[in-house]
Amino acid sequence: MPDGQAQVAAPVSIDVARRGLDPRSKILLVLIVSLAVMSPGGLVFVPAGIVLATGLAVADRAWSRAVTIPVTGAIMYLFGWVFPLVWANPVVTVVAIGCGYLIRFVAAFGVGAHLIATTSPTQLSAALRAWHLPRALSVTLAVMLRFFPVVATESAAVLDAMRLRGLAGATGLTQHPILTMERFTVPMIAASLRASEDLSASAILRGLGSRRTPVALDPPRFGWPDLLLALALIVLAAASLLLPSPLTTVIA
Repeated sequence: MPDGQAQVAAPVSIDVARRGLDPRSKILLVLIVSLAVMSPGGLVFVPAGIVLATGLAVADRAWSRAVTIPVTGAIMYLFGWVFPLVWANPVVTVVAIGCGYLIRFVAAFGVGAHLIATTSPTQLSAALRAWHLPRALSVTLAVMLRFFPVVATESAAVLDAMRLRGLAGATGLTQHPILTMERFTVPMIAASLRASEDLSASAILRGLGSRRTPVALDPPRFGWPDLLLALALIVLAAASLLLPSPLTTVIA
């Protein structure tokens, strides 16, 4: 093999070895977990969803997310299931009912955060094109995936500017609530409009509006990580149905 071909083949083989879950598997995982935990009897599947979201965070070495998801679920469990047994109070009951619904979002958002953190807009577009989805839908989702990080960066910049003027934090919000909301909302609207225009121009330059189907340099492929994910999903679903769930003892 010539030296040029060897240099090209080496990065490709390394990239294939490091390939994670297929974007289509992650999209299906988000849909399945969301439908399962949001169904009328979805509390049975919430512990399995939290375990799955935590395992995905550990596999990605996203340690902050790996700690936040189970800790948030444990706090929801304490306020929703443990405290009502210890202290019978109307306020505690209202908080418990709220936690009974919010804990479902912990599992759904945990799995969704894995999709957002590990899937680039290019990979998402290639996965949606592999499903032959309408171009309007695939382009919109790809632009939205680029839009969220921009909004997060702009909001951090606006909060820093407000903090320098003494308008951020509990003190500024208490002393000047209307002014604080105004000075945060107006710059964010302007920044969002600028970001949307820049992303639209970038999409046009990348040929997302072209009628020709682009060719992906890294096309999505199902591999052994997707098989392991399917097996883990089956095991967790069976355990949720066969084992007693701690979330159905008090709140139904």
